[in-house]
Amino acid sequence: MSTQTDKKRGPKSSVAARIRAPKLPYQPRDPKHYRPAIGLIACGGITKHHLIAYKRAGYPVIALCDPLLSRARQRQQEFYPQATVHRDYCTLLRRDDIEVVDIAAHPPARAEIIEAALCAGKHVLSQKPFVLDLDFGQRMVDLADRRDVKLAVNQNGRWAPHFNYIHQAILAGIIGEVSAVHLSVHWNHGWVGGTEFEKIKHLILYDFAIHWFDILSCFMRGRPLRRVYASMARSATQKVDPPLLAQALVEYDNAQASLVFDADTQFGPQDRTYVTGSRGSITSTGPDLKHQEVTLWTAEGRVSPKLKGCWFSDGFHGTMGELLLAIEEDREPLNSGRDNLNSLALCFAAVASAERNEPVVPGEVRTMPQ
Repeated sequence: MSTQTDKKRGPKSSVAARIRAPKLPYQPRDPKHYRPAIGLIACGGITKHHLIAYKRAGYPVIALCDPLLSRARQRQQEFYPQATVHRDYCTLLRRDDIEVVDIAAHPPARAEIIEAALCAGKHVLSQKPFVLDLDFGQRMVDLADRRDVKLAVNQNGRWAPHFNYIHQAILAGIIGEVSAVHLSVHWNHGWVGGTEFEKIKHLILYDFAIHWFDILSCFMRGRPLRRVYASMARSATQKVDPPLLAQALVEYDNAQASLVFDADTQFGPQDRTYVTGSRGSITSTGPDLKHQEVTLWTAEGRVSPKLKGCWFSDGFHGTMGELLLAIEEDREPLNSGRDNLNSLALCFAAVASAERNEPVVPGEVRTMPQ
């Protein structure tokens, strides 16, 4: 290709230099007018990121609750000094001035809180993983419908800038019909040593990987699932109890996907996403979840959009913002409990496959394998 020279713009060596990245709605959205009072139930470590996001977005959190009152008071002092603190979540749920609750308790304790909140007529944002039992999750979805409230799940990875840009490119048809998705994460998860997370048997393939199973479910929404085959293993050098190596192969009609998790990577961490379709491919690569470079390939050439924000805290802004927007517009949230059951079905099947050493059809395993 010959090189053209533009006196104002300088040399142009390729078509790729002239194309522009598509503008896609990947950033969190806020409701136009709706700003309900929010109550946070459970104030553990991750809720710092919840409250950073809510504070920046201007969402009013008026109550904080935790069985350890000191944790609720710490969050109060850090973020919302005017909020009241409670030890008992039932006290918070009885308050008529609270319309939305963010439930951040661990899964075993969370189930009864979700049910109580829905019965109290509150809109609910549940921490992930949503439930340990798909049938119970369906009952909660049905209960929310009967109570005419919204039930959403804090699958915050959906609003990570790189994941959401890729998702929006798929929805816009920019890369055509998707035939393959490959997700890989290579990092050190040894920080869980001595924490409650170390007690989770399927720490990587379940508690961590649910984000990636959820992203895959978004990318492949509507595509018939055939089966998943997964495995897990201990690294020779890991110092924590749960297996830190896991992988899964997922079969769809006319498509495939893979997920790889190397959680004992001491050097050279990398997070990579690759999606290919009939009209193009799109990738995202970086050393961690905060720093990602997205690249889009089509017949027009190659381009890398300059994205703003990062997973923490845009992801937490996105999940609550979508719930509030859905309430304002009286529709189902994009991150609804109903939608998230598909992601959990895939995740549960993968864990069961790793346990049985055989392929499993998503949806057949109704409870999280222990």
